[in-house]
Amino acid sequence: MKQVTKGQWGGYDTYILHSRELEVTLLPRLGNNVISLFDVKKQREILRQPDESDQAFFMQKPYHFGMPLLFPPGRIRKGQFQFEGTSYQFDQNTANDNHIHGLHRTQAWCVSDIEEDEDGCAVTTEFRTEDDPHWMEQFPIPLKFEMTFRLQEARLTQTLKVTNLGDHRIPFGIGYHTWFMIDGEPERWNLKLPVNSIYELNDELLPSGNLIPLGDLEALNTGMNIQGTNFDTALRIGEKQPVEALLLRDDGYGLRYTADENLFRHWVLYTKGPADQFLCIEPYTWLANAPNVSEDASFTGLLTIEPGQSQNLSTVLEMIYPEI
Repeated sequence: MKQVTKGQWGGYDTYILHSRELEVTLLPRLGNNVISLFDVKKQREILRQPDESDQAFFMQKPYHFGMPLLFPPGRIRKGQFQFEGTSYQFDQNTANDNHIHGLHRTQAWCVSDIEEDEDGCAVTTEFRTEDDPHWMEQFPIPLKFEMTFRLQEARLTQTLKVTNLGDHRIPFGIGYHTWFMIDGEPERWNLKLPVNSIYELNDELLPSGNLIPLGDLEALNTGMNIQGTNFDTALRIGEKQPVEALLLRDDGYGLRYTADENLFRHWVLYTKGPADQFLCIEPYTWLANAPNVSEDASFTGLLTIEPGQSQNLSTVLEMIYPEI
């Protein structure tokens, strides 16, 4: 069944992409988040899903559920930075008057295209930042976002296109705060994540600009059990390492999460305390606080988009089923 149907969540329309393996529920009018990724074969929810009774909390902190887009990801010191003569001041919305997790929250995206074919189905959505006055106060160059979600069997591809509609070059960085369920059984799950070092964080959880050895986290390169972990950790991907997270249960079931290796150079792992119900595996293009950390874009991952130009970024989530 390769089709797109409509539903409802909290009074807002949802769009549901169907395959034999997965059902992907998209909420365009509240931040364009994937609020549910349901495994039809295993009858299991893959993501941390918001309940409609949690709508007030979701509206306040939508990045606590699903696969939310962060523009830009992580913290920014005092919410401010300068880039090529333009000053940016983001909301100071977290501890120590810093900013966290960007300007994109619950803005309304519109559905611009739906495709259904023999191979799968897709939904494309759009959002223009000029439609959000508060966004423009913080990031005064107009942008157009286009997101295509394509479901093919057990694979979800998420492709973001960002176009600079202004007349100034812009600094650019995104991430996805993806919440994977581990069902209160962390001892059953292993994560393999090719990385080569840890970003040192100061007492405000901002990168210092220094790298430190992996230490015990070296096990991530071969497969590390999640039991006993307590992550809020930023990790650097080595130059020749793939941008690939492999999360597997002890019965061989799990998923592979990949991103463009030329654009995504950092992972953040987060468990919200000792690992129990979920593990956030977050691919970032730019390091948190990137414009204030270093002018070396090869270190921070800060990208630029010229006036009239676009940047395309893709991530892929693919389910893995044990062989019978």
